[in-house]
Amino acid sequence: MTGLAARIRLERDERGGVTVHVDGAPQSHVQLDDPTVLVFEYVQHLALAIDTCAPTRAPERLAVTHVGGAGLTLPRWVEATRPGSPQIVLEPDAHLTDLIRRELPLPRRHRIRVRAQDGLTGIRALGTDSADVVVTDAYAKGQIPAELSSAAYVQEVARTLKAGGTALWNLADEPGMHYVARVLATIRTTLPHVALIATHEVLKGKRFGNSVAVASNRPLPEDGLRREVARANLPTGLRIGPTLDRLIAGAKPLDGAGLPSPPAPDSRGWRIV
Repeated sequence: MTGLAARIRLERDERGGVTVHVDGAPQSHVQLDDPTVLVFEYVQHLALAIDTCAPTRAPERLAVTHVGGAGLTLPRWVEATRPGSPQIVLEPDAHLTDLIRRELPLPRRHRIRVRAQDGLTGIRALGTDSADVVVTDAYAKGQIPAELSSAAYVQEVARTLKAGGTALWNLADEPGMHYVARVLATIRTTLPHVALIATHEVLKGKRFGNSVAVASNRPLPEDGLRREVARANLPTGLRIGPTLDRLIAGAKPLDGAGLPSPPAPDSRGWRIV
């Protein structure tokens, strides 16, 4: 347990929340008494996109596949807002999952199934047209693994989506967003309808940070996304249509190997003044 304790740390706060740190980086925040409380900004954006783009509305059930588990924050939110939704979580770190299940137990009668598989292997094993939503939110040693941005992975995600389904990626990048632009260009070769959600600071290149890519095989609800982004708790922007075209312009789609995300800088280097 010494090695596991060194890698994974649970930090509890005065409001009953728990932040899960893996390899020194915060990976999840879990509020056991109210799973609808989402602290991390990108998790709020993932939930916003599900609520706006999913083919059904709460409280109707959704078939959701999550690539990346950590504290299982988003699966808990889906269960709380759409009880009984069948969910598959692909999390290769079985020790992490065991710790989370023991220390931060899942709600009773849930339908969340965690498989100890990496994202690409797990997605390939899923049935065609099996998911309403596929969420890719996975990190290894602070970076998104290269294969989760590859053309092969995007094609497998698209295969598992039902008609009108939604694919989401949590992407981390430096100011300039060159990595994000290449991932979006890769996604758009297979899923033609794409948008990007992030705080204004990230979109304007003020700091290293997270953005959420939204993609579908059918047109996205642009008006709905604009409305919900305007209502977001933090100042948030949307890139879709011409504004997304300008971000992607000149970006070369990634090949079968993909590309890892840039490593996060020291906390002192997250913001550009």
